[in-house]
Amino acid sequence: MKDHLIKAIARERIERLFEFARAYAQSDPEAAREAVAIARRIAQRARMRIPKQYRLIFCRRCGNLFLGTGSFSVRVRDKRTTHVVVKCLKCGWIRRYPALKEKHIRSAAQKP
Repeated sequence: MKDHLIKAIARERIERLFEFARAYAQSDPEAAREAVAIARRIAQRARMRIPKQYRLIFCRRCGNLFLGTGSFSVRVRDKRTTHVVVKCLKCGWIRRYPALKEKHIRSAAQKP
């Protein structure tokens, strides 16, 4: 099969698995975690990235979905550079996302 056809099939399956995981995250978290694990394996086999909209909603260490308030915490830090800290409350994994664009926009708006 052609490479683009394989990637299209993989993308479709990944989207289906993440929609399943979102639907069952509250009622059956173990099934949702397994769906995320399968989606990650499909992406690895097809040598493609998981789309950003899905990449941001799960823990890379334990596969826990970041849906609801009991699964993760979010903080905004301004120590070295402004960044958002997302922490998984199940395994303690921490992910930092830079928030520099917002800071530059805010400082540009205050100058005049």
